[in-house]
Amino acid sequence: MAVKRCCIHIEGIVQGVGFRPFVYRLAKEKSLHGWVANHPQGVTIEVQGETLSIRNFLQALTTNKPQQAEIHTLNTHLTALTEDACFTIRESIQSKPRPENKIFENNVSEKNVSENIAPEKRASKRETSVTPLISIPADTAPCQLCLDEMFDPDNRRYHYPFSNCTNCGPRFSIIESLPYDRKNTTMQPFTLCDSCQQEYTDPLNRRFHAEPTACPDCGPQLHLCDSKGRLITNHTDALQQTARAILNGQIVAIKAVGGFQLLVDATNPQAVDRLRQRKNRPAKPFALIYADTENIQQDCIVSETEKALLLSPQRPIVLLAKKKAPQNEIATAVAPDNSDLGIMLPASPLHYLLMALLQRPIVATSGNIAAEPICISNTQALQRLSTVADLFLLHNRSIVRPLDDSVVRVINGVATLLRRSRGYAPLPLSLSLPEPMHSSSPSPDLLAVGGQLKNCVAISHNNHVYLSQHLGDLDNRHTQEAFEHAISDLAHFCEVSPDTIIHDLHPNYDSTRWALSSRKKCLAVPHHIAHFFSCMAEHQHFGRALGVSWDGSGYANEGMLRGGEFYSWNGYAEINHLASLRSFPLPGGEQAIREPRRQAAGLLYALTGEDAFTEYPVLRQQFSRSELYNLQRMLSRQLNSPICSSVGRLFDAVAALLGIATHNHFEGQAAMALEACAYPSKARWHFPFDVISKQGSQHPEQSIDWGPMIIALLDSQKKQMPREDIAAAFHNTLAQIILTITQAFDGYPVFLSGGVFQNKRLTETVTLLLRQHGQQVYHHEAVPANDGGLALGQIYYVRCLENRSCV
Repeated sequence: MAVKRCCIHIEGIVQGVGFRPFVYRLAKEKSLHGWVANHPQGVTIEVQGETLSIRNFLQALTTNKPQQAEIHTLNTHLTALTEDACFTIRESIQSKPRPENKIFENNVSEKNVSENIAPEKRASKRETSVTPLISIPADTAPCQLCLDEMFDPDNRRYHYPFSNCTNCGPRFSIIESLPYDRKNTTMQPFTLCDSCQQEYTDPLNRRFHAEPTACPDCGPQLHLCDSKGRLITNHTDALQQTARAILNGQIVAIKAVGGFQLLVDATNPQAVDRLRQRKNRPAKPFALIYADTENIQQDCIVSETEKALLLSPQRPIVLLAKKKAPQNEIATAVAPDNSDLGIMLPASPLHYLLMALLQRPIVATSGNIAAEPICISNTQALQRLSTVADLFLLHNRSIVRPLDDSVVRVINGVATLLRRSRGYAPLPLSLSLPEPMHSSSPSPDLLAVGGQLKNCVAISHNNHVYLSQHLGDLDNRHTQEAFEHAISDLAHFCEVSPDTIIHDLHPNYDSTRWALSSRKKCLAVPHHIAHFFSCMAEHQHFGRALGVSWDGSGYANEGMLRGGEFYSWNGYAEINHLASLRSFPLPGGEQAIREPRRQAAGLLYALTGEDAFTEYPVLRQQFSRSELYNLQRMLSRQLNSPICSSVGRLFDAVAALLGIATHNHFEGQAAMALEACAYPSKARWHFPFDVISKQGSQHPEQSIDWGPMIIALLDSQKKQMPREDIAAAFHNTLAQIILTITQAFDGYPVFLSGGVFQNKRLTETVTLLLRQHGQQVYHHEAVPANDGGLALGQIYYVRCLENRSCV
């Protein structure tokens, strides 16, 4: 059979995942000569041998690839034969190769390869034919082989807290530039010892070019300090003293994979209370680390899907339903008024070693003061957390960028990201759009800067979007600095400088101000349209659709705070506002958002006017006489009482009316408490409501009148119906509202977005109800429904307007 030489150019997640050693072994197995090398966007391979062997090699590249690898594009062309007599792994290529005589270019994803060497071309929902820009792997938890070594007394890495290989370990958190080589990471200062060097240069070893690889002789080391930075002890003793301190009720800040965490014994109520007080976090739930799934199942109900998430390489925090009689005595203050616990398994060798010593649930919360980003350097931690932590477990491997723990909730049986960060960022998302009509050039690169809360930024190149990690709320200078660094990070890795910046319509968002000060072309996208298109983007839908955008609040063109919106999209360029929640005032503005009882007062005032202050005992129970007087004046004179149409605020008001929550110490607290209250109820009935058509425009809008619902809800409360059944009926009513509005659009799929749809009960109730009536319905999975998904929606909306023949 004839001998040929084939050049293969692969892009995707193919660096830091053991791809080159895999290629090397595969080429040896197929008796092929040639070479493989990294380049900034992926991997280039040349193989020479018999045609059948090359075909089989190409087939195995896609079907047998390493678990963490993702092949987005695979291009091949025939090239001239050479006289090389073996297969080698070359030094990285510093610039993107541009092969000549290209025969074909196709996407591949777990698919067969045809007999003419080219990958078989098949359509796929999540594939596009446009090459992504960068190949950055995400951080992953230790693999089983590394764990076995770490707990083997005869292994030289026994109890070494920085063990890793090509299958696992830190990646995005330590990368400074591309290609992903050791010299371009924070491992560069650590010179490999002879034993590690031998592993690193052996293509048959799983640590071949494992860039963070190290051992106790040549790698990073632990040291334990007090709150003033004074050294206490090093190495293994530092780990053991840390465990003893936690068991004794002390708070310890540890340097984890993507930043610092604050650890405390979750079974020690006094220690948990002290952490809340010092961290200025009075009520927001803390996450927990357990040693293994067996211990988790003692306290929580764990489905197979949830168990798989807990054990996944991403190691997210998974929200799990608490058992009625948990075996571990978790302090109530860990997650007050909540039916769920946020739980994770160890995400690093350091966590595994600690949990082996502790053998009990441990609080592991972000190493920051409330509203600030997590600390990533030893200096930052000692400066900002000295009044919080008693001890600091530090090490000398630098972290390049902050990466919070990701948070996942299983909704409708599928993993749904609530916070996208460590383990998931910065993996790209593909958009399913054709190139713009009447244009021979590709779409311009775009930068989207998201919103104010739960900020995440994104850069698009052609049909791929790169989302930053979760950055937090842009309310302080530390988060604003992280925001600017994330933009610089993505632009640096993608090697682009977008000329167009997309931002929220709200003029007072820090992200909007930053965009407008950039002196570049800026486009504003309304908040709730961005939510709608964010959900469409991740499901790669571009035809006609309905959007339900429900959240706390978002700025509208008329200056009103909205958050209970319905939209239709015709698939071309026309979007119509179909319906909105009936509006009501928020007496005190921002203060009302912090006090759901004020929202309840505004709701009742909108319902009955000033009679609300005499007719409803709930207000007299929750306010003093002087407070009621001031509220009445404020509402009657429309003083500092902005109008909103927000389902999020409706949740808050109902929580207050039912006496479940009168104050919000963190965003969504009252709504979470209302969901938790409804959790045990099996009620399937709902309250009445009205839908009123508003005439006078080209596209008549509808107003969803919650008045009948509130009257019926208060009547149910007066009749002393179980509070959990009332809370459940409220959720059911919202689902019926969505069904009523969307039923008029037969054949339009429905997309649910906005922070309200982080509510598991509501989302599952809506999904079931709509599907029972023959409607397609989608909710978020890969990106958060909250404002963490806005940047993706901002980009997709602009891209859809470019593509005016999308149907």
